[in-house]
Amino acid sequence: MDAGKHRQNIPRQLSSENELRKHIDAVNTALNEPQELPARTHTMQIAVCSDIHDNIWKLGHALPGMSKADALIFCGDFCAPFTLTQLAQGFAGPVHAVLGNNDGDQRLLLQMAEKAGNVTLHGQIAEIEIGGARIAVNHYPEIARGLAASGSYDIVCYGHDHTLHEEKIGDTLLVNPGEIMGRFGHSTYVIIDTSNRAVEVFEVR
Repeated sequence: MDAGKHRQNIPRQLSSENELRKHIDAVNTALNEPQELPARTHTMQIAVCSDIHDNIWKLGHALPGMSKADALIFCGDFCAPFTLTQLAQGFAGPVHAVLGNNDGDQRLLLQMAEKAGNVTLHGQIAEIEIGGARIAVNHYPEIARGLAASGSYDIVCYGHDHTLHEEKIGDTLLVNPGEIMGRFGHSTYVIIDTSNRAVEVFEVR
């Protein structure tokens, strides 16, 4: 009678071991399968300024705050090449700049940019990617507005009219950081967070 009971337990025991083995095999298979990793977010801070017009004294006051950012965008009108040199020396990270209507000595500006090592002088329009954000830069408001309306960029920056401005055109952030020069009484720059497109305005005293 006991032997009969034992024979009845054997199939159940074998069945349990088989199920355990199948479970272990399934776990091992799952562990060995390539796993899709979550996409990395490259949050970066971008300082944006424009229209220095050789006011190297205001630029000197602005640089310590802008230097907290990871990259710097300049929207045109250094005027003299020595202003580009001061900007490059005061900001350790990469600098992306476009030409303005008052940047007369473009040959020397290009030479100073190459000598600096951290400045890319893009010409009239810059198309760059920083922290996962697609960015266009131009000096003129009407051109910048057209670039923003195209929907091809996450952020478009411009200068020229010395007027601090921020708006959304579709999904594109359009930003004028104002002027460093202080012609209209206020010297400003902005810092943009690439993760949420937040814009923080800083006034230079």
